[in-house]
Amino acid sequence: MIAAITKIRQDEQAEMQRYVDSVECLMHFLSNSLDDPNAAKCGQCANCVGRPLVAVNYDKTLAMKAVHFLRRSFQELEPRKSWPAHNPLPAYGFSGKITDDLRASEGRALCLWRDAGWGEQVAHDKYETKRFDDSLVDACASMIEQWSPEPYPTWVACVPSLNNPTIVPDFAERLAAKLGVPFVHCVQKIRSTPPQKEMRNSFKQASNLDGAFQISHQKMPTGACLLVDDIVDSKWTFTIIAALLRQRGCEAVFPMALALSSPRMD
Repeated sequence: MIAAITKIRQDEQAEMQRYVDSVECLMHFLSNSLDDPNAAKCGQCANCVGRPLVAVNYDKTLAMKAVHFLRRSFQELEPRKSWPAHNPLPAYGFSGKITDDLRASEGRALCLWRDAGWGEQVAHDKYETKRFDDSLVDACASMIEQWSPEPYPTWVACVPSLNNPTIVPDFAERLAAKLGVPFVHCVQKIRSTPPQKEMRNSFKQASNLDGAFQISHQKMPTGACLLVDDIVDSKWTFTIIAALLRQRGCEAVFPMALALSSPRMD
């Protein structure tokens, strides 16, 4: 079954490439591909009229304005207000409403995953260079300045990973330096977990993280914390770590991610 589906997808990709390379009427090509018995030339596509339908040259100043606009499409991260039903977090003992003394504050994500602003840069750096570029540090610092959370964070922590233990701490440390505040490596991951995107619902997402994180016994700075991660999926990681930090006396926790995996999350 998997091999058959793979073959279908490969054939579809090959057909799309033939469409891109075709010199015949594009509508005629599509009609034939869909077995239309009345396939005919349209007389309106680029191949029919013999020239591009969209200007090849463009106003570079206008293009830069468009890039600037897309790179300021910051995403709000609303804090979760309650823990899932049926007690998925017995190790932490979290259940019911998330009380004010444990709740994260509203956060921000720099972009949507692979969007036309910063999204492709984030994806490239995460999987290709394995280090987030300094331009993303500057962009996040600018976002935080515009956001201006209150109380303003006086220190930075990050979400740890056992699979890739350096990429997020490296970014968080450079961002902290840019903001002129200390980076504190106080959040620890003590067991491996599958990716949150593989969990089917909110209960599974929260349960997947039960007992996975702890706060080290080192003394934390006073004031609010900026909690940094690269990608935010379900928000349960931010929610749980924020609660653990608040339990240890942190004044406020502001989640900040480089990218939001989807604009709609349960």
